[in-house]
Amino acid sequence: MRININADIGESYGRFKIGHDEALMPLIGSANVACGMHAGDPGIMVDTIRAALANGVSIGAHPGFNDVWGFGRRQIRMRPLDLEYLVTYQIGALQALARGPGATVTHVKPHGALNNMAHVDEDYAMAIGRGIRTADRDLIYVANVGSEMAKAAERLGLRVASESYVDRVYDDDGQMRSRERPDAVIHDPRQAADQVLRFIAEKAIISQSGRKIPARIDTFCVHGDEPTAVPVMRAVRAALDAAGIAVVPLPALLG
Repeated sequence: MRININADIGESYGRFKIGHDEALMPLIGSANVACGMHAGDPGIMVDTIRAALANGVSIGAHPGFNDVWGFGRRQIRMRPLDLEYLVTYQIGALQALARGPGATVTHVKPHGALNNMAHVDEDYAMAIGRGIRTADRDLIYVANVGSEMAKAAERLGLRVASESYVDRVYDDDGQMRSRERPDAVIHDPRQAADQVLRFIAEKAIISQSGRKIPARIDTFCVHGDEPTAVPVMRAVRAALDAAGIAVVPLPALLG
């Protein structure tokens, strides 16, 4: 059996270091690289691309709102057409920078508040999808399980990777618990590993109350900016290895 693990990564900015990119790279299959709007800058983007290549990790764009101060986790209302252009712009920046080291961008994973809004907002989900399709119709749209994004990918003829999370708690509606709640993020490595294995075994998202929402899960995300990201991922990888489940890049998983 095979699964993908992706990480939101490359989120440092100038002199300011965010996350644990170097330690996470050997533990994941795909990297979602910040593209300069919520975090990241050209130098950080190239460094992250090179590290991904060195570790056999597939490279994806991680577009977000133009909100460095809020780290892209504040909701912004904008015209869907403007959002479409913003997404294409960020993907294009990563594609151009990737050419130097000889890398290829293979997927797109929306960041933060943009991802949460597009989960339920059809206009936003479609705008992201159109932005992806403009940049390259062969790109994989990484979309939350059961979201409007997954539906948009299907309507637009894009490949989709259905995503769940290593380090987030779910509510009964199948959405991630709001970060405004103190229990929204899983910091305990054993709890995270148990959640991943249970979701795979049950073929479902399981809320904190125990509600099971049947789902195909292709990929699990870990947030690289979390202080516990590395111990959490080490525990998850050890659990997957023990269960005989291989972690592979997204293109290898989806073909």
